[in-house]
Amino acid sequence: MSIFLSAKAHIKGGKLYPKIDGIVTFKQTLDGVLVTAKMTGLPKASNKCTGRFFGFHIHEGTSCSGTLDDEFANAKTHLNLNNCPHPFHSGDLPPLLENNGYAYMSVLVNKFKISDIIGKVIIIHDSPDDFKTQPSGNSGIKIACGKIEK
Repeated sequence: MSIFLSAKAHIKGGKLYPKIDGIVTFKQTLDGVLVTAKMTGLPKASNKCTGRFFGFHIHEGTSCSGTLDDEFANAKTHLNLNNCPHPFHSGDLPPLLENNGYAYMSVLVNKFKISDIIGKVIIIHDSPDDFKTQPSGNSGIKIACGKIEK
């Protein structure tokens, strides 16, 4: 079996938010995987005193295709390698915080290895994850998607 030391996903917005564009990188370290997201074109908060939070998850699907009702339906559900409840799925990540349409986040996680996520997709949701509602944190519709590749 090949061991991948890094991977990346180019995330593109769907029909509701076509300006969303970004790169998510994954780097294996001794302590886990360093996930770094750099996004542009996110929907901006209407209140100038706040930003918007967006749910951010690795999904088990292998395609960003879908249906008329859910353009990213083939992303399927959150990656859950150990059959844990939400928010402890392998694919559950901290939310993105929008800042004037931009977001940057970097987090170290030990819930998966690079080899577990190659070929899966990463999704941005329209609402923040509430970290309790099953099975997906009530994080709203999928608004952007990218396939994770080596």
